[in-house]
Amino acid sequence: MLICLSFSSRFNWSELIPLRLWGRTLGLQTENSQFLLEGMPFRIFGGSMHYFRVPREYWEDRMLKMKACGLNTLTTYVPWNLHEQERGKFDFSRNLDLEAFLSLAAKNGLWVILRPGPYICSEWDLGGLPSWLLQDPEMQLRTTYKGFTEAVDAYFDHLMPVVVPLQASAIHYPLCPQYKKGGPIIAVQVENEYGSYAKDPNYMTYVKMALLNRGIVELLMTSDNKNGLSSGLVEGALATVNFQKLEPGLLKYLDTVQRDQPKMVMEYWTGWFDNWGGPHYVFDADEMVNTVASVLKLGASINLYMFHGGTNFGFMNGALAADEYKSDVTSYDYDAVLTEAGDYTSKFFKLRQLFSMIIGQPLPLPPMIESKASYGAILLHQYISLWDVLPSLLQPIKSEVPINMENLHLNESGGQSYGYVLYETVIFGGGHLHTRDHVRDRAQVFVNTMYVGELDYNTVELSLPEGQGFRQLRLLVENRGRVNYGLALNEQRKGLIGDVFLNKTPLRNFKIYSLEMKPGFMKSLRHVAGWSAVPDYFVGPAFFRGKLWIEHQPQDTFLKLQGWEKGVVFVNGQNLGRYWKIGPQETLYLPGPWLWKGNNEIVIFEERTAGRIIQSVDIPYLGRTQYVD
Repeated sequence: MLICLSFSSRFNWSELIPLRLWGRTLGLQTENSQFLLEGMPFRIFGGSMHYFRVPREYWEDRMLKMKACGLNTLTTYVPWNLHEQERGKFDFSRNLDLEAFLSLAAKNGLWVILRPGPYICSEWDLGGLPSWLLQDPEMQLRTTYKGFTEAVDAYFDHLMPVVVPLQASAIHYPLCPQYKKGGPIIAVQVENEYGSYAKDPNYMTYVKMALLNRGIVELLMTSDNKNGLSSGLVEGALATVNFQKLEPGLLKYLDTVQRDQPKMVMEYWTGWFDNWGGPHYVFDADEMVNTVASVLKLGASINLYMFHGGTNFGFMNGALAADEYKSDVTSYDYDAVLTEAGDYTSKFFKLRQLFSMIIGQPLPLPPMIESKASYGAILLHQYISLWDVLPSLLQPIKSEVPINMENLHLNESGGQSYGYVLYETVIFGGGHLHTRDHVRDRAQVFVNTMYVGELDYNTVELSLPEGQGFRQLRLLVENRGRVNYGLALNEQRKGLIGDVFLNKTPLRNFKIYSLEMKPGFMKSLRHVAGWSAVPDYFVGPAFFRGKLWIEHQPQDTFLKLQGWEKGVVFVNGQNLGRYWKIGPQETLYLPGPWLWKGNNEIVIFEERTAGRIIQSVDIPYLGRTQYVD
């Protein structure tokens, strides 16, 4: 049950929305222990939603649901590794159109707290840092190491011109005279949870100045958990705190690091993320809402992380490496206020009731939810073995020694970021294969085309069968996602990161094939010769394809891959992400805007055991649930 808390004052912010404050000059300020917006007392009721995890066509729907819940502020990270996938090539188009996203927030009456990194954590590959940074063997991420700061400077030189004109106080920025009316950005975060990393005492000042020198004029903030608060501070930025359980005195602890400042919870964790092989975590709705009420009763501002989680489409999921390596699942449902597909949960309606009590005025009606479709069974009627694809589509890189993914001479020397790498060499006889823990993260081992076993962090050796003459040894290595949090960021190179030994002798003379599965590769795959009917039983690695026919306007659906083992699904060229039979996630979210009326092409890369059909269902299944402790 929701605890009944009385609030001494109501907040009518109907006039404090971006489009009604043209010509403003003050933006968000702090005075004593409260926020002021254009000189008026203001509380931040925020929610996190990441434009890169939500199809562009649904951005506005999610924003309208924020408003209907009673929120006044949207927070978003900015993923460097999507905006600069190859060094020096910047992309702010389509689903990465940050300017359009921020302008849409303003149109819908939402202020914005921007969290541009460069590191964002967020259960996102390498915490949003581009993997090409790791080509430098001496790289020190999140420090003032020259190779890192030069790359950040080049990135910020392209990012800041996009966001500076959209600041609430942009009228003060003389280099943008065409933007006299300002924008929705009221605060900008300096880096992210640096107190939990804290390898360089000069780094936070560097990031702060990198923002200020490029025209950021809004209130600066930092964000840390309690243990990292004192180490994550930087002069001139408001410290905020992250948590899920409100420990006694936690908010007062902020007073020990900064005096007479408003208190803000930058990340109140509304749920939690999932790892492959674990449960689907959920967080009790009543406990969540009671904690939010308690935070607000103490006079603090709050941001719900996440309000809407979305999806780790493609290969972009992150990973943990505490006691052992654990990669995150494709879904970023997070048991958040809205589901992965944007539907309401009980948390939404409980929060809406709470916020409406505090605001003391009617909230907008919640938008209608989009209906979901169940398109039934989809037959995957054709396949082509990976071994048959190699000579047609892929040119190998020849190297005496193994080369890690990031240092492959590809993409104009930018290396490979995601997906798989196939290492192929010739052996004579069999024996004892040992990786010395050089596989990142998981390798299927084949002699010619015969499957022998798997190697990973826990299994570092295999016995290879004896055989006549020379044979091909093949290691298909998957990058399952780079660690996004903790002290091991500099060690996130993928593929084979060192020698592999057969009978204590290091293997040499490799052919290395890059399987990043970019759109160009998937398009070429469609026309390659060798596709044939799927036999009654077949094992991968192989590509399978089929068609989904849609008669009417496409709707969201979920793909269930029962009978398949592990791989990746592409629909009309869009990479939906990974599936794995170990769970917990059993369905992949397929947004309606990515489907067409008529024929839709589905391609599955299956590593091992393939089914014949997949099911399109109208209800997701994210696995066996377990409550967050």
